[in-house]
Amino acid sequence: MSVEASEAVEVAATRRKARFAVLFNLTLLILLALLWVTLAFTTKTFWTPINIPNLLRQGAMIAILAIGETFVIITAGIDLSVGAVVGFSTVITALLFTHHFPILAVVLITLGIGFIIGVFHAFGITSLGLPPFIMTLATMTVLRGFGLILTNGSTISINNSTFTSFSYGSFGVGWLPGLGVLPIPNLFWMVLLVAIPAYVFLHHSRFGRYLFSVGSNMEAARLSGVNTRFMIYVAYVLSAVTAAFVGVLLASRIGIGMGTQAEGWELQAIASSVIGGTSLFGAIGSIYGPAFGAFILATINNGCNLLNVNSYWQLVITGLLIIVIVYFDGLRRKRLS
Repeated sequence: MSVEASEAVEVAATRRKARFAVLFNLTLLILLALLWVTLAFTTKTFWTPINIPNLLRQGAMIAILAIGETFVIITAGIDLSVGAVVGFSTVITALLFTHHFPILAVVLITLGIGFIIGVFHAFGITSLGLPPFIMTLATMTVLRGFGLILTNGSTISINNSTFTSFSYGSFGVGWLPGLGVLPIPNLFWMVLLVAIPAYVFLHHSRFGRYLFSVGSNMEAARLSGVNTRFMIYVAYVLSAVTAAFVGVLLASRIGIGMGTQAEGWELQAIASSVIGGTSLFGAIGSIYGPAFGAFILATINNGCNLLNVNSYWQLVITGLLIIVIVYFDGLRRKRLS
């Protein structure tokens, strides 16, 4: 095959992937809208001025966590520690407030600790040769232990009303049919604060292209001149820093620091990312998909609670969704290959 023909085939494959991605995300948006419409007709308490802002708050933190996780999954890795990073960050946040640090310093120091955790993960994976699963699983256990040690197994209260009121506040208003004008929660704006630069980075920068190439074929990327080691560092640092940021937001919402907070959130983040179209095999993913996935899961959980469905069924539904999405992801890869 000539060089021109090879390039034409590659361009055609890229266009097919782009069209599929657009259709997939439209499907997610339609699914989310259908869930909202169905729940609006099946329970009177769903489509209310109280529940909708609450739903946006519920999905916001998992959406941010899923966006960070997506960077790692695109490189064909996994980060099982994000839930533990969130819990540990609530502890660090609470401890800093007890020593009368200002809010900005608390946020920056907590994010800095997230940065160090991400660097540690990447070092273990690239320099020590540990599999991402083992490396992040070990860190998850260590951080849970450190969180319990620092709090002596209890909680640390945050006595800063300005900080704790942020997660319940709102900025600006939106409009929904049947509800009229509603306040937009601050936590939802935090999703946009993370998602917009993340989208630009992943889809409109050379570093984003490098992440996809690492997930597609690391050796081929290295031979093409990509600093694959550095890109692994970038992916895991972004994942840990976003998790630390979620920890700050969670501390604001619950008003305490506790090492056991956010247990199981790593599974919700991975599920949201996978439901949003990110391939566990690497090289396929987006920023908006995992955000949609997080709000789909939040809607399902919210609807189950309003309908008095046993909370254990929520886990069953989430697991079945993952199985279905991963199955169709395998079909997608065969079709696009």
